[in-house]
Amino acid sequence: MDNAPLVELQKVNKVYGEVVKYQVLFDITMTVPQGEFLALIGPSGSGKTTLLNIIGALDRPTSGQIFIRGQNLNHLPDEELARFRNKFLGFIFQFHYLLPEFNALENVLIPYWIGSGKPGKEIVERAIYLLEQVGLKEAMKKRITMLSGGQQQRVAIARALLNAPQLILADEPTGALDTKTGEQVLELLSEIRHQFNTTMIMVTHNRDVALQADRVIELIDGKLCKEVYPQKIGLKEATEILESHACNLEDIESTTP
Repeated sequence: MDNAPLVELQKVNKVYGEVVKYQVLFDITMTVPQGEFLALIGPSGSGKTTLLNIIGALDRPTSGQIFIRGQNLNHLPDEELARFRNKFLGFIFQFHYLLPEFNALENVLIPYWIGSGKPGKEIVERAIYLLEQVGLKEAMKKRITMLSGGQQQRVAIARALLNAPQLILADEPTGALDTKTGEQVLELLSEIRHQFNTTMIMVTHNRDVALQADRVIELIDGKLCKEVYPQKIGLKEATEILESHACNLEDIESTTP
């Protein structure tokens, strides 16, 4: 992992509503280097999914700047933003959003179909390779409805990787899985991240899952609250920091290596 920022946010705010306004994010400033695994945690309503959607160009900030690999997303019109999203980003959601009428291989190919039309032999071979990587070689021609929840999540992971994205955004990727299957999915994501040097930002409500990340950022009421590096300071100290009630910018400064 190098130190070059892949993602940079500068004073990002998000306000919903016109007559009655409700602010969800407050002056979020942060960077994510290439190759990092970042976990976003916080209570329900803290703004973590909104932040993920803004980073993923699924939503626009009310104010502030967002850069991915130096590209200012605020300057892109909707059509170009959709192309950028399809080319550079991969998404993994809690409930997969796979199409039940298609088989596993066809679902993996959907991002290419959307962005570039009918896939050629090389793209199909890449989709098959990715399904093999996630342990679904024998199931690639099965309808999605014939697969278990864990297998469906593996299809979603392969789909997210099809266009070789620089950044994977995962929203509660293990939230609908049992503990054992969730651990297997996390191990798979870790292997793939190191194999492809992919940056990953994951929203999770599970602190144990978050502590497997390189860095954990906690949001409270739409503001950055704490930042810890579990793999550098140790799980025990990281847990103690996250369980403490203190929440201020000094926490972030004191835990940054």
